Amino acid sequence: MFAETLAPSGLPEARNPFAYGAGSHKGNEMMFYDTHAHLDYPEYAADFEEMIRRAIEAGITKMISIGTDLESSARAIALAEKYAPIYAAVGWHPSNVLAAPEDIRTELRYLGKHPKVVALGETGLDYHRLPSQKPEVSADSDAQYKEKQARLFTQHLQVAAELGLNCVIHQRDALEDTLAQLQPHANNVRGVFHCFVDNADAQKRIMALGSLTSFTGIATFKNAQSVRDTIAATPLDQLMLETDCPYLAPVPYRGKRCEPAYVRYVAETVATVKGCSLEELSRATCKTAHEFFRQLA
Repeated sequence: MFAETLAPSGLPEARNPFAYGAGSHKGNEMMFYDTHAHLDYPEYAADFEEMIRRAIEAGITKMISIGTDLESSARAIALAEKYAPIYAAVGWHPSNVLAAPEDIRTELRYLGKHPKVVALGETGLDYHRLPSQKPEVSADSDAQYKEKQARLFTQHLQVAAELGLNCVIHQRDALEDTLAQLQPHANNVRGVFHCFVDNADAQKRIMALGSLTSFTGIATFKNAQSVRDTIAATPLDQLMLETDCPYLAPVPYRGKRCEPAYVRYVAETVATVKGCSLEELSRATCKTAHEFFRQLA
């Protein structure tokens, strides 16, 4: 069943101006990338191609659709096959690990060899909502939950090293354990800590492992000065931009469905904080993305 999901014969026919291999950008020299988007989510079913068109018109020329389990990863690959601006990252989100097999390395290897897969993930550790927060669940379940997150995180790191890819890392309320688990792999695998909201000291520790941070529309929120302070302290060549759409729409769309075109609002805020032009930010962040996501054409 899993193989059938990815069989080339099952992929959508290229039948639109964004088809795989078609030209994807016209006339806008200042481009940005959305390095973390969930484009396979049902929120986009009604207007997917219009949404992609809006992104391209806004100068968002590449988008990475992020897998959250094996089926989502397969859908991300199918989108990447159909639409030239879309690439895929494949993995299993830490918040979903209770539904995961004990070992997904075989599947990750298979998925990760696709030519438009640019990273493994999102993977990592998330202690924000533990099983014991539900009244009917005992605290013993928390240890099992964390252990399975750690096991799958290690599997992602191992396969990434085998395939010469890097990892998209999700971390929430688990920074120390995430850094400790990444450290032994740091010579072989880099990570991008997506939707980064920790302080500048944490960012420096991530950079010391050769990894990066990526910022979302949170940077535009009125109450997110601490995130802007971290951006200010982050070297221009050590950050990337993302939406994490359909979540975290930036001002002026806060509270609404987010989409890749809104990277421009994130970019405007980051450029202001960094005291650089949008052109400088475009060059720096796109260069960083190509160095990190080495399969990004």
